Amino acid sequence: MVSVLQPARAILDPVDGLSSAIEARRWFWPLLFLVVAVSCSGAAFALRWNAERTVTQQLQMSGELQNTTEQDLAQQIITAQRVRLVTGVAQGVFMVPALVVSVAVILKLAGWLFSAPTPFTKCLSAAAVAMLPLALLHFILAASFMRQPAVADGQDAQLVPSSLVALWPHSTGAAQRVLASLDFFKLWSAALLGLGFSAASGMPRARALVLSFVLYAMYVGAFTIGLPGMRGGVA
Repeated sequence: MVSVLQPARAILDPVDGLSSAIEARRWFWPLLFLVVAVSCSGAAFALRWNAERTVTQQLQMSGELQNTTEQDLAQQIITAQRVRLVTGVAQGVFMVPALVVSVAVILKLAGWLFSAPTPFTKCLSAAAVAMLPLALLHFILAASFMRQPAVADGQDAQLVPSSLVALWPHSTGAAQRVLASLDFFKLWSAALLGLGFSAASGMPRARALVLSFVLYAMYVGAFTIGLPGMRGGVA
């Protein structure tokens, strides 16, 4: 029980609690907590997702709506809902561990680059524990989705207004993606990552925090702004 609760102390005590969890190399339980949270939010969204609107729009864009019978339309809606359910759960089961391991590898490389060699298990613990706020966010999202009769894509920002999108709800494109990245839970995780890397590597906290937020800014620039922008340009 102590091993389960120890990483959770990082949320209430981000200095001593985080340091003790990393020193004990506790990564399994926070990773499992994150996997369950993301899987629950993905499943909850799929169960409340209004697939009819999305499927109808896709058929209209492809020009196949007029040739689709009501029975075929109903079957495609059911199939789309099942696919969304499977992908929602798979995102938590497969993508989350891959993300945590990737962050741990980046921390390991950062330690080597800045002459602060760090054991990989400590980097893995820092990455897993730092994402506990995101796990909390996904549990809140799961509960919010289940309280709705139906949800649509992008409605999570309205149900849990934790980012700057809530202040500028009519923003679109890159501006909306940037505002969505300025999210309380994501910035909380970035701060915990910096403190965790400091505890793991011995790097000064201020320097580790700057490094963590720089890495997060690079992630936002590459995957939130860059890739979506390239896809839009190709389309």
